[in-house]
Amino acid sequence: MPASKFPSRKFVSVDPSKCTGCGICEYACALEKEGDTYNPIRSRIRVVRMTPLFNFALACRFCEDAKCVTACPEDALSQCEETGIIMVKEKKCKGCDWCIQACPHGGITIHSDTGIAITCDLCDGEPKCIESCPEEALDLVCTDEEAEKRFNDTLEKLPAETERLTNIVKNKDWKPLLAEAEERSMRVNEKLEDLNKKANAKRQK
Repeated sequence: MPASKFPSRKFVSVDPSKCTGCGICEYACALEKEGDTYNPIRSRIRVVRMTPLFNFALACRFCEDAKCVTACPEDALSQCEETGIIMVKEKKCKGCDWCIQACPHGGITIHSDTGIAITCDLCDGEPKCIESCPEEALDLVCTDEEAEKRFNDTLEKLPAETERLTNIVKNKDWKPLLAEAEERSMRVNEKLEDLNKKANAKRQK
């Protein structure tokens, strides 16, 4: 495998087989970047809810051939030579959304208030979305191949998982599903309580 153009390139990747679409990552990101834990639309990571069995989150991959950078007509985007992180020159950005249209990964968006492009910056190396995910579905990876493998592996498992759930429903054996749901709710509640504490701490500053 050829050496990366960016020596320290890492980006947030999701394991769809673990992602429940809860959106906690969005709240954690919004809180960290905006001080607003209740407005996920300002998040740099976005949850896509496809079906009850297939959900995933999207964040910037810091592509080696970043199409968002080349598409920008205002030269408002550039990349860190070490990490590949996308940097936005706010005074140049006009919010035209050409970068969004060019991105093949859904990794960049326009801030709902400022009209300026925003994207993941890895929270200085400690992404809060990863830290807050109750299912441990998010992690840092170094290559597109690693990220794509997670998606492909999950897709291969979908038929077996669908059959499992179908049998549970047919047999009306709800106990396994209820137990899973209760455990998941407890994990989500724990992360929400932690985020609320952080939000309150920010308000008191």
